[in-house]
Amino acid sequence: MPEKYGLVLGSGFDSFTTDVQARRVETRFGLPSAAVREADIEGQQLLTLARHGEPHTIPPHAINYRANMAAFKDAGATHIIALNTVGIVSDFLACGEIALPDQILDYTWGRAHSIYDGLDDKFDHIEFDQPFSTLLRAELLQAASRGDIDCYDGGVYATMQGPRLETIAEVARVERDGADYVGMTAMPEASIARELGLEYVCLALVVNHAAGRGEGPIHADIEANSLSARTQAKSLLAQFFRDKSND
Repeated sequence: MPEKYGLVLGSGFDSFTTDVQARRVETRFGLPSAAVREADIEGQQLLTLARHGEPHTIPPHAINYRANMAAFKDAGATHIIALNTVGIVSDFLACGEIALPDQILDYTWGRAHSIYDGLDDKFDHIEFDQPFSTLLRAELLQAASRGDIDCYDGGVYATMQGPRLETIAEVARVERDGADYVGMTAMPEASIARELGLEYVCLALVVNHAAGRGEGPIHADIEANSLSARTQAKSLLAQFFRDKSND
């Protein structure tokens, strides 16, 4: 099967979408957050979907992750690059930078965590020791190197329930557990993608210090650093899809 890429868009990435051939179709898990739209990046035709809806109104715990991933699959996607804004727990990265995490901790609850709902006689215990596609991560890191783009390799993404931000004690706990980033949307998105046979990676945009780790309000951090992180992410995607177009 030929490769077809999908981008899961967080806030600030509306510029990737177009109004051409928007497909909002109901999946077996219901409606996705928004229409699947076509986009062109550096000559590569790909699919995009706004995770939080159009406009940005769906909170992390209420997203229909199963429908979103199924909508990509039904539209022909084979590879998913998910854009996730995160807070940084430790000090190895500055706000405004980007990273490709390689591990996940899941602190969410009450979300539909699997495509297997017991209504038929099939289910699978997916292997999830490496929650992100090792091949797709490597290709993105190679693109970062070729484009001279700073992108940190690795780290543990702690998926929090949201939509509120974390307490200082919660951040201390996840740091003790080994977390480097805190976010709200990587799970169950990553595991559902694996169940559907999609190659999935998280491109993390570091936009704030986690609670208790910065010098000012978190929302001020986010406002000050989001543009830099988005610019870095767009540069990496442009280099990655430019390379794909030249293959």
